[in-house]
Amino acid sequence: MARFARIPLSIKLPLLAAAMMVLVGTVASQQVLRSLAQVQDARIQELARMHVEGLSVALGPLVLRHDVWEVYDTLDRAAQGGEGRRMVLTAVADERGRVLAATDPRRVPMDSDIAALAGDAVALDDLSVNGADPVLSLLAPLIYQGRVVGQIATELDVSELLSERRQALFLLILGNAIAIGVLSLAGFLAIRTMLRPVTTLAQQMTETKGEPHPIPETDIPKGDGELARLARTYNSMVGAVAAKAEAERRLAERERFVALGRLSSSLAHEINNPLGGLLNATDTIRSYPDRPEVVRQAADLLDRGLRHLRDVTRATLDQNRIDPEDRRLTPEDFEDIKLLIQPEVSRLALHLEWSVDPAAITGRDLPAGPVRQIALNLLLNACAAAGPSGRVGLIAGAGAGDLELQITNTGPAMPRAALDRLLGDGPLSPGGGVGLRLVRDLARTLGGTIDHAHQNGVTRVTVGLPTSTEAADAAQ
Repeated sequence: MARFARIPLSIKLPLLAAAMMVLVGTVASQQVLRSLAQVQDARIQELARMHVEGLSVALGPLVLRHDVWEVYDTLDRAAQGGEGRRMVLTAVADERGRVLAATDPRRVPMDSDIAALAGDAVALDDLSVNGADPVLSLLAPLIYQGRVVGQIATELDVSELLSERRQALFLLILGNAIAIGVLSLAGFLAIRTMLRPVTTLAQQMTETKGEPHPIPETDIPKGDGELARLARTYNSMVGAVAAKAEAERRLAERERFVALGRLSSSLAHEINNPLGGLLNATDTIRSYPDRPEVVRQAADLLDRGLRHLRDVTRATLDQNRIDPEDRRLTPEDFEDIKLLIQPEVSRLALHLEWSVDPAAITGRDLPAGPVRQIALNLLLNACAAAGPSGRVGLIAGAGAGDLELQITNTGPAMPRAALDRLLGDGPLSPGGGVGLRLVRDLARTLGGTIDHAHQNGVTRVTVGLPTSTEAADAAQ
């Protein structure tokens, strides 16, 4: 049954139709052969009746007189007739069962018991051409003037009838085979033509490598039949899926730009603050070039400020650069994330709790870009949810063979719209959170999981990222 289930529908249906035709042909052939057998039985019974009745009329007086020679002569003349040639052997006995004469005296001697010849003989009404025996034995009473005066035993040659039956069987089998073959081929072609839209639909759904494509208009059946409506409905669904994917892509891009805008404004504030001090330092150097200690202090201030600006700039570039080599994740990436989130933490006067286990990160086969995007987007949303003077935290460590990121924040629980973006795959409702659907897509691409919990006024989002080679390949 399992092998039959794997057969294509365009072949399975003609096979079922052929099986049904074989069944119908077999039943019909049995009926034809049964009717032929009945006709042959009636024919052989009529022939035997005429033979017995003719002999009874001709032999009745002779049997009564026990005229052996006349009986033999009559049997011999009867055997020479056209229908008599079917009679292989005929023997006539008196009423005591003693043979008077036979067409083959050597086989059936005179005065022998006719019961020895009629061992397998049947009555006239029971005569039937069945089985493979070409000779039938008949035992009938010899009735003359309403009185039984003797017995007639006859062997009939029915080989011609058996040959006719075999020929009819052969023709039936040949005709059925030809009819079944022709009808099966026609049914296969017809069903294959009718199922072509379904085959096309199945190919479009299974051979598109995850990206459905509409069925070409030329492959859709004409008219408004069920298959045509099915193909058009599928095309409508493909269009809707493509529109949904495009809308989600644009929304993800917009959320990414919003997140970058928020980050950029914080970084601009972070850069603008030391710029004032750096300008003051340059003014001091210009004003007091003759005082080495003042110039030295101003130069130290310039060095520290420029190094800070360099670190911020590098972290920003690492966050937004498209790395063609797909760099692997290192502990330094989390230092960059901390540096990038620090302006937002300072702006909102948040308390940042930071715990990163370098041993849990070193050697992990994870791409740096997606993991940084996940952590940064969750931290930006955590900062917004915590509000001024709240608490935000990140814990990065090993858990059950995965790299586990825990982002926490105080403040109200995540609204339903935000949870739908972070945990669901359905359409996005207005509002929610910036980059949460992007976090969902990135984690799913890496083969990871996302859990959410809110207890005792603390919201905790846990992201588990598998560090196997397969997960790394999936992210590429």
